[in-house]
Amino acid sequence: MYTINLDREILKLIKEKPEISERDIARTLSINEELVKVRIANLQDIREKILIMGNGHNSHYNLKNVLEAENYNVVAISDSLSVLEAVNAERPDLVLLDTAFLNKDGFEICKQLKANPKCWWIPVMLLSEKNKEEDSVKAFKSGADDYFTAPFNSLELKARVGMVLRRSRI
Repeated sequence: MYTINLDREILKLIKEKPEISERDIARTLSINEELVKVRIANLQDIREKILIMGNGHNSHYNLKNVLEAENYNVVAISDSLSVLEAVNAERPDLVLLDTAFLNKDGFEICKQLKANPKCWWIPVMLLSEKNKEEDSVKAFKSGADDYFTAPFNSLELKARVGMVLRRSRI
């Protein structure tokens, strides 16, 4: 079952019957009880959510660890799922696209996100292993809110993420 639909179904059951147990929700929806627990916990998580998209390269684990240490809710998703589907399912506060490890052009994906009426306001940061001036210009022309290169400095990354999230709240 698609994550966002699953969340809606869980919320619907809880609204209809506030005392319903996780076990009963799992039985009603024919899913694993552990999945119900995880989805309910995610619904209750009020931390800012950062969605990292790419192919799961080692740099993503480093990004995830650095950002989780700052108490962000970080969700890393491989590029086997479309970015738009992931954004709709996860509803992040920030999307971090790794252009080097996407099967599609990260700059084009950024353009698509920024052109989509369902998510145009979500800030997008592009990460690239290329340290070329034309790529940073291309990133900003595609609608990116920020651009940085790997290998990254964790202090700079935290500062940039914080700045982009603060700007998006204004």
